[in-house]
Amino acid sequence: ARLNRSFGLTTMRGRHVSVSGSSIRFRFRGKSGQHHEVDIRDRRLAGVVRRCQELPGQELFQYLDEDGQAVDVTSDDVNAYLQDASGSDVTTRDFRIWAGTVLAYRALSALEPAGDERIARRNIVDAVRVSAGQLGNTEAVARRSYVHPAVLEAYLDGNIPGPKPKRAAEPPDPLSSSDVDPAAEAAVLALLTGPLERDARRSVRAARSGRAANGRGR
Repeated sequence: ARLNRSFGLTTMRGRHVSVSGSSIRFRFRGKSGQHHEVDIRDRRLAGVVRRCQELPGQELFQYLDEDGQAVDVTSDDVNAYLQDASGSDVTTRDFRIWAGTVLAYRALSALEPAGDERIARRNIVDAVRVSAGQLGNTEAVARRSYVHPAVLEAYLDGNIPGPKPKRAAEPPDPLSSSDVDPAAEAAVLALLTGPLERDARRSVRAARSGRAANGRGR
């Protein structure tokens, strides 16, 4: 999931990964010819990858069908699984959009409020650069396709809070890591769904007002 989210689906071969105990290291060339090294520590996943390496053929991600033949896992297979599991028309691209948007939000929320629009726009360029670097895209592609414009607009409007003061005795969040930030994800979700919820509430109030007016007119 992290590889799909960060770099898009790519053709993984056995030589692109090494497994040692619970540690997995992927080395591969992704979008735009960029070289990536990704380290993951997960005992269960390491066992799955090791078993995949033992299957015949060059492709890494495979499974054995009913006849015992190795079958490649394609992007269509992954998307079909996501849609079946979620019950919606979600694809791996949605994970990349979410990741790119959260990364940009984190970069912007780590800054103090900009003093003027010129500085604010320069900060946005820097935030998009951070997102593009993690996604393995160019900055133009990241801004156009993988960073939700509502986050950038919120920063320009001063609606993204700056960095919170650190507490000396604050315990670490066991769910947080370099690529998992529940607080940032919750903030982005609220930022994106807030206008939709406000519009829905206004529509409900308008509908109720209309029914009340019709009732008085009878």
